[in-house]
Amino acid sequence: MKKFLAIAMAAVLSLSLAACGGASSSTASSAAASSEAASTGASSEAASASTTAYDYSSYTGETIEAIKAKGKLVVGTEAQYAPFEFKDMDANFVGCDMWLAQQIADALGVELEVMDMAFDGIIPAIKSGQVDVGIAAFTVTEERAQEIDFSDVYQKDEQMLIVKKGNEDVYTTKESLAGQQVGAQRGTVQSQLIQSALPESTLFELDKWPTLAMEVANGNIAAIVVDGAVGNDLINSNDAIAQANFTFSDEEANFGKAAVIAKGKDDLKELVNAVIANVTSDGSFDAAYDEAVALSESMGV
Repeated sequence: MKKFLAIAMAAVLSLSLAACGGASSSTASSAAASSEAASTGASSEAASASTTAYDYSSYTGETIEAIKAKGKLVVGTEAQYAPFEFKDMDANFVGCDMWLAQQIADALGVELEVMDMAFDGIIPAIKSGQVDVGIAAFTVTEERAQEIDFSDVYQKDEQMLIVKKGNEDVYTTKESLAGQQVGAQRGTVQSQLIQSALPESTLFELDKWPTLAMEVANGNIAAIVVDGAVGNDLINSNDAIAQANFTFSDEEANFGKAAVIAKGKDDLKELVNAVIANVTSDGSFDAAYDEAVALSESMGV
């Protein structure tokens, strides 16, 4: 798993809002969930390098022109999943996913508006046209691909089993988890992983990862399954939990993260893929990821 930058960098990052800066916020609502909308702007060196290095003017199409006409790209997310998407001390949307969202908006030459909603409400919001793109550490699955289109993968991470501190060597096998409650955020691929890879365990679901972490810390459930980067943030902010000496096989949990776009919007998907190709090949997404990790660690989220 990616080696994280030292927390000492956090002081510098907090001055530059390195992961992705934000402007004023306003509220919005949807049939799927209450959401919070805000316009954001990239402010890290990595963001600056990416937005000035590439020319996306050749990308055109009905969806792209409609977004340009309204002057903003609306991105749906669930901003409690550091280091991918969360809020800084000033309630600005930050994280490497929000940095990526800013790169896409800049490629289109429009403002970025972020709508914060329940994770399981993002795909319905995409399908209804309420948001243009969903960026919320979405894992690529065949089930989701039947409803929406995925962009190319921009990040991969291990899946971590988190337990109450002291139980690291208690829950090390599938057999040791048989009959135990294992938690995940509702509507996530981790819920599916528990059901497929830990069939003798009982799935326990809640809407928020920090709440699930507290269930583990209080001994109410045996463990949770979460992305490695997010799991490290949870552990850093909660002294009562730790990573178990347990590993899922690559066949069980080789997950890649991608943006989600409504079917039929191939012009927008092509541009998003071009942005992803550029920022993953030039190293700027990795830099934004590391900055987001350092910022989240400094905030204890």
